[in-house]
Amino acid sequence: MNDHVDPKGIKSPAHIREESEDVGRNRSANPTMGDIINRRYSRRGFLGGSLAVAAIGATVSPMALLAAREAEAATPSSFNFTEVEAGVDETHHVAEGYDADVLLRWGDKVFADSPEFDPQNQTAEKQARQFGYNNDYIGFIPIEGADDRGILVVNHEYTNAELMFPNFATVEDGEVKLGEYTKELVDIEIAAHGGTIIEIRKVDGKWQPALDSQYNRRITGETETSLSGPVAGHDRVKTNADPSGTKVFGTLNNCAGGLTPWGTYLLAEENFHGYFGSELPEGHRETENYQRIGVPGGWYEWAAFHDRFDISKEPNEANRFGWIVEVDPMDPNAVPKKRTALGRFKHEGCETVVNGDGRVVGYSGDDERFDYVYKFVTAGTFNPDDRAANADLLDDGTLYVARFDEDGTVEWMPLVHGEGPLTAENGFESQADVLIETRRAADLLGATKMDRPEDVQPNPTTGKVYVMLTNNTKRTEDDVSAANPRAENAFGHIIEITETDGDFASTRSSWEVLVKCGDPSVAEVGATFSPATSENGWFGMPDNAAVDADGRLWISTDGNSRDKTGRTDGLWAMETEGEARGTSKLFFRVPVGAEMCGPYFTPDAETLFLAVQHPGEEGAATFEDPATRWPDFDETLPVRPSVVVVTKQGGGKIATS
Repeated sequence: MNDHVDPKGIKSPAHIREESEDVGRNRSANPTMGDIINRRYSRRGFLGGSLAVAAIGATVSPMALLAAREAEAATPSSFNFTEVEAGVDETHHVAEGYDADVLLRWGDKVFADSPEFDPQNQTAEKQARQFGYNNDYIGFIPIEGADDRGILVVNHEYTNAELMFPNFATVEDGEVKLGEYTKELVDIEIAAHGGTIIEIRKVDGKWQPALDSQYNRRITGETETSLSGPVAGHDRVKTNADPSGTKVFGTLNNCAGGLTPWGTYLLAEENFHGYFGSELPEGHRETENYQRIGVPGGWYEWAAFHDRFDISKEPNEANRFGWIVEVDPMDPNAVPKKRTALGRFKHEGCETVVNGDGRVVGYSGDDERFDYVYKFVTAGTFNPDDRAANADLLDDGTLYVARFDEDGTVEWMPLVHGEGPLTAENGFESQADVLIETRRAADLLGATKMDRPEDVQPNPTTGKVYVMLTNNTKRTEDDVSAANPRAENAFGHIIEITETDGDFASTRSSWEVLVKCGDPSVAEVGATFSPATSENGWFGMPDNAAVDADGRLWISTDGNSRDKTGRTDGLWAMETEGEARGTSKLFFRVPVGAEMCGPYFTPDAETLFLAVQHPGEEGAATFEDPATRWPDFDETLPVRPSVVVVTKQGGGKIATS
């Protein structure tokens, strides 16, 4: 989820929703990541290190700038491409020698008999058979090992009503005002959420949707799903509509996600709190739980038309969201399952890796300021020879939360009922209670309060894990330190975890700061990119990440803009090894107002899928007057979130000679 403030200071409805993430609902006394970095690195003289001296020194003199340019030319890079020039304009840009083709746009057909996109006459029924809005996570599963045919899975995070609906939003005194909602408009929004599963094939060297495929499917905010694992059937998830506590309609705010080793698709439910309205009955047992998670957020008008989003009428419904949802893309009739063993919080994503002993480990960030980093370790082991044997592997295992210590170690603390403070005396009667209130349980264990953790990406090649910390504008002057020399940490940083002996299930690991983000040419920012990073190569607000087939790290961003960094969001290639460590290069940039999501490489590394989310969301943007009309540039069509597919001209692996 993004964190935009537009250049004119105008706050669109989308910005109002996102300001909710500035709140920081963690009232525990646990130390923040800034505190830990300060205590660890100030003692070690981090700024005396060669990398930081070079990066900070490059901000203070023309000679240092010249030295940085010479370092850029001399430092070897594993990424072979000509860097894109950073900037802001109405369209997308990719490195020279590459094609970046729009593959799927909001409203495109998912089935052969899907209706044509007609934004002037949209209905929920039509939208449920068309590509959804605000595409975020992307995954690709080859069919029978083919390199020219596979299943693309895409999340649809949220909706921008001001950009979706004609004659709905107006501008008054420079501010966007939404019109009066109807049930019909709400139902379109619900249908635009969820995910899309669609086969794609290469035709004459170009990827295209296969609308006739048996695998194609839309998942929406109304799709029947089931609760599985320790929370299934618990009293706290029972509702009037579902007294069994096992059946939920829909999945919402699906931000990032993941693919499992057995080829299923994970949708992470992130800012689900924003869909709920009204107030709990006085004295209701969920009051503290909902305050900690931010329910009701009241971003949408859904509670006015659907009782399940009105917590005064259905007090338990919000407990049925905030989970990791597993879908089998090979079976279009399979009921999606909310895997409650992985905990309930604002999951940015869930990236998995097979451990050396066969257990599967999944990593998640809780995307809010001052919240935590988690990993889940399955009890059972992955069976590569029997897909069906892995069907419920995610229902049984141990969820851990991270404590980052000043000696450079990470303590992964188990969230297990009956252990430590997670007992009935503290309101946890069972493991179900621990999982429903994952945040409070982690508070009690003393987890480290992070600067808005988003994607957590394991690298199976190196045994490293990368934590994207987007920013924390609520950091105070008291948090300023040598290694974090900025109040209101607007640009974020990336933590590199080294799992002990490559054991992803380890309960004790080590950590380092890979890079602190922002403009290295501004001394007070304190960015620590390698001096080999060009003026186009630095970025702020890291968000999603991917590791390609060669084990190289790629970073997409959320929040770069005309006023914050003078550049749009995009995809950067990040060096993590050797002399080039900390060097970043810009490969792709999005059109004005958009966020860069995805990214995902095919196994052969010859195709890269990218999601361009909420393009045109800058200034007082409306359906009639967006900041861009990308990707169609047709005055009769609105701006449309889209999936872009990148390939090398003439073929070959991306960013490789």
